Amino acid sequence: MTRSELITALMQKNPHLQLKEATRLVNIVFGTITSSLAEGSRVELRGFGAFSVKERDPRIGRNPKTGVQVQVGKKLVPFFKTGKELHQRLNKPAASNKRSRSSV
Repeated sequence: MTRSELITALMQKNPHLQLKEATRLVNIVFGTITSSLAEGSRVELRGFGAFSVKERDPRIGRNPKTGVQVQVGKKLVPFFKTGKELHQRLNKPAASNKRSRSSV
């Protein structure tokens, strides 16, 4: 789902919202998450997941074009961990996959 698709879905579920208002709401949410991560904070959305920042150690990499080794410095990368409810929803077993427990 893209940002514009998210805005459209938000407008469909809330017909009182204009395009400008829905766009502003989505931008506020993403902006708040982004600025919190930039400050090093963790953002948790219960049932959905948590965004955090992880530090990658410096390492020796390779220039793919020349094959020459290059030093890659440490860097901060965004990380997302799914929440329990989202994980369960994504991994819900199909009705045909359920095992029956019967006495033998």
